[in-house]
Amino acid sequence: MSEFLFAHEPLIRLGAFAGILAAMAVWELLAPRRRQEIGRLSRWPGNLGIVALDTLLVRVAFPTAAVGMAILAERQGWGLFNTAGIPAWLAIVASVLVLDLAIYLQHVMFHAVPALWRLHRMHHADLEFDTTTGIRFHPIEILLSMLLKLGVVAALGAPAVSVLIFEVLLNASSLFNHGNVRLPAGVDRVLRWIVVTPDMHRVHHSVVPRETNSNFGFSLSCWDRLLGTYRAQPAAGHDGMIIGIEQFRDPGDLRLDRMLLQPFRDDDRLYPLGRREPDR
Repeated sequence: MSEFLFAHEPLIRLGAFAGILAAMAVWELLAPRRRQEIGRLSRWPGNLGIVALDTLLVRVAFPTAAVGMAILAERQGWGLFNTAGIPAWLAIVASVLVLDLAIYLQHVMFHAVPALWRLHRMHHADLEFDTTTGIRFHPIEILLSMLLKLGVVAALGAPAVSVLIFEVLLNASSLFNHGNVRLPAGVDRVLRWIVVTPDMHRVHHSVVPRETNSNFGFSLSCWDRLLGTYRAQPAAGHDGMIIGIEQFRDPGDLRLDRMLLQPFRDDDRLYPLGRREPDR
């Protein structure tokens, strides 16, 4: 089973990614949540270009990726679940949960440390919010994230199947919760007790710092609720809120070349977690 997953992991992930991206793009056309001032032709080339670059760099830097690390840990007997002798189903469930918590904590860290915020703010600098915002991450951030993920997988001894499940869920969740899609209020209210919904995560992309520094979860919403970072709604409402960050308001910054240079421009004074900002 592990060898099968290792051999087919790129195809499985690519197929899931392409299918969910296409479905979300159609959903956004049929039932948009917000009217967008900047269209797809201005934003999507940069956003899709960055994910292509990220994918290439990860495959070059980490040829085996996280699933390969899980297989290596199993062979070498590394990690908690490879030595504790717990049932396979429990190791799978626990691994998915712990990996999701690790991504939540990583996200908080990228807001808390100014040097890391310089990398992460490219994700927030999108001037609109749609499914492609969910794949817009600076290549250096992606490489650092993969290093952290490999460490967690090795320390846990996470089963390869759990790592693949988590990777597919993480991509699917990011595409979904960044979607410019309309959900009935009642459906959103119920769903967000379990998963991060678009209306929940959109608050995180507000230009207001206290809202930017909330709702860090990607897949499960419980971490924000348990750890005190949950914010139900933006102060200005979803139609009135402004998306993005203050440093990069020029539509020209949506170009791929300028996106890549954003960590090295301006400063990091506005948004890192823990810095006091005046209420708006």
